[in-house]
Amino acid sequence: MYVDFYALKKAPFHITPDPAFLFLSPSHKAALGALVYGIEARQGFVALIGEVGVGKTTILRSYLERVDPAHLKTIYIFNANVSFSALLQTICRECGLAVTPEDVFDTVNRLHQVLIEEYHQGRNVALIVDEAQHIPLETLEHLRMLSNLETSTQKLMQMVLVGQPEFEAKLNEHALRQLKQRVVIRATIAPLTAKESLEYIAHRLAKVRLTDAPIFTRRALRQIIQHAKGTPRVLNILCTNALMQGFGARQQRISARIAKQVIADYSGKRSRWRWRPWMALTGATALLVVVFLCSPYPHMGWSKMDNKSLIQHTLASITQSIASPSSTRVRPPQETPAAPHDSVPPLSESIPALPLERESQRLETPPAPLTPRVTPIPLSSITPRVTTPPPAIPPPSALLTSPPSAPLSPRVTAPSPATPMGMGLKSCDKLKAEIQAKLDAKSLTGYTLTIMAHGDVKGQQVVGSCESNTKKIVFNRSQNAQ
Repeated sequence: MYVDFYALKKAPFHITPDPAFLFLSPSHKAALGALVYGIEARQGFVALIGEVGVGKTTILRSYLERVDPAHLKTIYIFNANVSFSALLQTICRECGLAVTPEDVFDTVNRLHQVLIEEYHQGRNVALIVDEAQHIPLETLEHLRMLSNLETSTQKLMQMVLVGQPEFEAKLNEHALRQLKQRVVIRATIAPLTAKESLEYIAHRLAKVRLTDAPIFTRRALRQIIQHAKGTPRVLNILCTNALMQGFGARQQRISARIAKQVIADYSGKRSRWRWRPWMALTGATALLVVVFLCSPYPHMGWSKMDNKSLIQHTLASITQSIASPSSTRVRPPQETPAAPHDSVPPLSESIPALPLERESQRLETPPAPLTPRVTPIPLSSITPRVTTPPPAIPPPSALLTSPPSAPLSPRVTAPSPATPMGMGLKSCDKLKAEIQAKLDAKSLTGYTLTIMAHGDVKGQQVVGSCESNTKKIVFNRSQNAQ
């Protein structure tokens, strides 16, 4: 399958204990040294302890492949959950003894004679019990009796007990305290570190790789090593499945996404969306912004800032367009022409910025020029809102007793040429209707147009004059437009 695709000689991550791929970390090297010394020095009991999948069986088989069968006879027990009688019969068969229904005592005596003969021939006998944590307590106690088969200087049978940490807990029981004292050599295989795990994967790939092209990305290796937690068997399983998925996806390099999928399949937990605090904070902030924009509060500040200036700018443009015919009149040079009796003065020069001023002040001080807005708000989006109460209307008596306005100084102007028909003589109603139409065309709301006598205009905003300048058309904002 994936062997040819990744240019490999054979599969590098088999879970079987293949001695050809033996990787000796410092812990594995110490365990192998303890095994070799305990058997060849005839030390009797040797205990090899390690977690599931750390490589205990691989170390055993690696040692057994290197020894000479002519000098070492090995009896390998795979199923440790047996009685002592069944275990003794297995040992006798491996030593070439006939199994008879005699009692255990006679069988042990015959086995003793065979072991002495093997010793005289220069051969050693090793009993290796795998998965020793499953041995019954009675069987372990009788194994201690077999260790008494010895010469005056050396043991005739070496017993290697290989098990998980549960076996060490069993040895600490009070009933097995005599056996625990007989265990001379004891080695514990620790899981690989992150650095050793990376070297382990590189070691196995180097055994079978035909090219130097990398197969795993750094992020993929980091995720696999982090999940395996130093167990070589888990590393083999994850790497094998990653190579298979990469081959199925036709990817020359195993990415972090493939490693993540493989880990999820192995652990039985598909990757799910995980809750993160910053996601909750972002969502809450977005929700608050939407609620604020949909509420009336954003428009209140904007209407206060923009409503007055927008109305003023609109009125100025309208009144300028109404008064445009008067610009065609011929005026004498070097003299200020008199204003027509029935014309509309340009509001861009006569209407100052709010708050409103008196008419005399408007004639004396020119207003500041309007500043164009970069992003004007459409008139249709302006919502009239009540922000301040309308000013109190003084009673008629106060108006009658108020001081008269200052008389206007006479102005000497040169006589102007005759005004053409329909150019400047307009009735107040007609002029008011024209201004009304211009304001409606601009979609301006919240105002009233009032025709007032010239003498009654005090502080109002004048947008037109009619009937020989004796009446004024005044622009007033309603309460919602303040």
